[in-house]
Amino acid sequence: MIDYKITNEYGYNKDYSYLDDTIKRLLKREKVKNANFSIVFVDNEKIQDLNRNYRNIDRITDVISFAFEDNEEISYNNMRFLGEIYICIPRMIEQAKEYGHSETRELAFLTVHGLLHLLGYDHMTKEEEEIMFKIQEEVLNEDERTRRF
Repeated sequence: MIDYKITNEYGYNKDYSYLDDTIKRLLKREKVKNANFSIVFVDNEKIQDLNRNYRNIDRITDVISFAFEDNEEISYNNMRFLGEIYICIPRMIEQAKEYGHSETRELAFLTVHGLLHLLGYDHMTKEEEEIMFKIQEEVLNEDERTRRF
């Protein structure tokens, strides 16, 4: 069972129900069957506060993930508790325009990116980046709504 909640603190008023398909595709690909996590849509101020307080970087970013598992898989009653993903909606909108694609694509990208971090992926080295970004593209390109072009 996949149990997640999206909290729309920002008040994003466009349909984002397609994220359910995106999330399920990624978790199926990664063979994650029982997991719990949350996604929170926030504004610039909230994401900058999180970035400053937890990463010591005083600027707005697009997505921040807080993995509960860190270095080992933690489960209770066979349910993994992955963590929290915070997505900055104003930054997402800016990036969609900047990259020349839809908000649907950008929001799905940030969701997948954040969820991959919760699953232990990172992009600190070139090799890690190639692996993580390849997975992102594959998952997003499986759906017309989130395909790059």
